[in-house]
Amino acid sequence: MSVRLSTGVSIIGVRRYPMTRILVVDDQQTLAGALEIAIDAQPDMECVGAVGTVEEAVRLAVAENPDVVLMDLHLPDLDGIEGTRRIRRSCPETRVLILTGHATAGNLTAAAGAGAAGFIAKDSAFPDILAAIRAPVSTRILVESLALPVLLEGLRTGAQSRADRAKRAGLTGRELEVLTLMGEGLDPRAIAERLVVSVHTARGHVKNVLMKLDAHSQLEAVLVATRAGLLPDPRTRGERR
Repeated sequence: MSVRLSTGVSIIGVRRYPMTRILVVDDQQTLAGALEIAIDAQPDMECVGAVGTVEEAVRLAVAENPDVVLMDLHLPDLDGIEGTRRIRRSCPETRVLILTGHATAGNLTAAAGAGAAGFIAKDSAFPDILAAIRAPVSTRILVESLALPVLLEGLRTGAQSRADRAKRAGLTGRELEVLTLMGEGLDPRAIAERLVVSVHTARGHVKNVLMKLDAHSQLEAVLVATRAGLLPDPRTRGERR
């Protein structure tokens, strides 16, 4: 019979799992409780707590230093954007994933600016939420499929050509291609497959794009690029330029 210890340490003959520790922040007790149960049922996850205010979240985050925080945007004391900012300030290694029921360009942009690593729709299936938690750090944009077009549309600017803007930003033609694929939510491995290059090469292009846009993550790069008009209109994405 196998026994799993909460720390992820195994005993003789028992499989060892790297444990991801998650804090749930949502004042809807039914959802928070369901997430806590779903997380604790996973062999590689542990819920360190479920709280309903930013004050409680920051206090518990400092005490437990979780790997991931699932943060609701609308909380009774402060909003999830301020909660994200405070947790990231106190626990810079913690990834904050925003739980949202109503995606708008304004709140998604503000949350990303506060340090959020991604956005998940509240009505997502549990397997999708768990997959987002397990996503490798800094290798993919975590944006729920309906939220990204809203985000991009809200940040659209001007009529200057993408090529001219890319040139001004110092991006090469290949880097602009990579940036476009990043805007579709692809990680370096998927970008490599799409462009028929090695993963190492794709990661190099992503790194160059982040450096040239002064961004610290793919999500931030997409936001910066969208403000600058470097990404195509979501309605025409997929069409040849």
